[in-house]
Amino acid sequence: MNNMTRIMLVVAGFAAVVLAAVIMQAFVLKPAHTMKLAVLPEGEYDPAVWGRHYPLEYQSYLKNREMAPSPTGYGGSVKVQKSVMEPALLVNFKGMPFSKDYTEDRGHPYAIEDLKSSKRVGPASVGACMTCKTANLIDIYKEKGWDYAMLPLADLFSRMKHPVSCANCHDPRTMKLRVVNPAFVEAMERRGVDVKKASREEMRSYVCGQCHAEYYFEPKTKKVVFPWDKGFLPEQMYAYYEQKPAGFEQDWIHPDSQAKMLKAQHPDFETFSGGVHGRSGVACADCHMPFMRSNGQKYSSHWVTSPLKHVEASCTTCHTQGEQWLLERVRTEQNNVWQLQKAAGQAVARAHEAVAKAANTADEARLARAREQLRKAQWFWDIVAAENGMGFHNPDQVMNTLGRAIDMAHQAAAEAKE
Repeated sequence: MNNMTRIMLVVAGFAAVVLAAVIMQAFVLKPAHTMKLAVLPEGEYDPAVWGRHYPLEYQSYLKNREMAPSPTGYGGSVKVQKSVMEPALLVNFKGMPFSKDYTEDRGHPYAIEDLKSSKRVGPASVGACMTCKTANLIDIYKEKGWDYAMLPLADLFSRMKHPVSCANCHDPRTMKLRVVNPAFVEAMERRGVDVKKASREEMRSYVCGQCHAEYYFEPKTKKVVFPWDKGFLPEQMYAYYEQKPAGFEQDWIHPDSQAKMLKAQHPDFETFSGGVHGRSGVACADCHMPFMRSNGQKYSSHWVTSPLKHVEASCTTCHTQGEQWLLERVRTEQNNVWQLQKAAGQAVARAHEAVAKAANTADEARLARAREQLRKAQWFWDIVAAENGMGFHNPDQVMNTLGRAIDMAHQAAAEAKE
């Protein structure tokens, strides 16, 4: 047997071994990445029960209980008062509960706990406040419809057994993504979108957008409404509020300037939708709940946190510049936004003072114009300050919004001083 024959036999033997391994893996052995679908009963809201069938997802969900600062120094999940870093909040929200208690958000497992302990909650708080705090919303809404929104919040606490968890986003029988917040479904319907026909990739943003969004309570019914009929831009939502929908005029009247004010609520979905990632078809979950592997098994991380805590899984699937470059890019964008956000907040605070000093003027028409400019300036500032991405979800829009807030605040103060 010559050398060439020996080589050919070795190669053929090696190929046979590889082929046998492939056949064994494909047809005999169960692949490590497969997972049997668990069918859970409707009404099972305890994430620990879901975790028995999906342990990797559950263990990552439990990481949401960790409290830590953001890698960039902005945001994070440590429960501190935002007014410590931005004192203008105390002036701009004077006369309403956010001046008493406005802490950094913590993870989903804390939703009910933080609602109960918030100084913004009192005897007058209504059931609408729990809409995005518990998976038990599903049964409460099925039973009462929107009537639950007018009930005293204290009366519903006993029914809120579990915070935001698996059932808020997954059908327990099929594990397909779903939206359970009726306010989101109704808002999208008014925009001509049937959520039930959404693609899986769209749903990977919709399940987040059902709560991470701007809203208001209808004055008479306390029904939760998303102000999206004219669009997602700050000026479009403001134009919607100018129509006084269902009689809604303001969240409160500022005690100094007497301006009718609006309070923005975490408009993450709206801001993200117009950003480069949103327009490019990237979903919220692609970055905040990336796919990972453990012992060969692929799973979606349910630790809903900053993508910069797992850059390789969240960012480098698309970006090749390297982890340090990406971190510095985000830190720079957020630092620029923070500087402008502080300047805008301070300009709005000074405008409140100027309008307050002009309150006794005989020129009611000019005073009304000053108050309207102030109301709009604070809305433009707050729609950024209340958003959790610290500008990264849509830097171009956010910087433009803050610049306009500063300009309108200066106009309001000038009108008042004249």
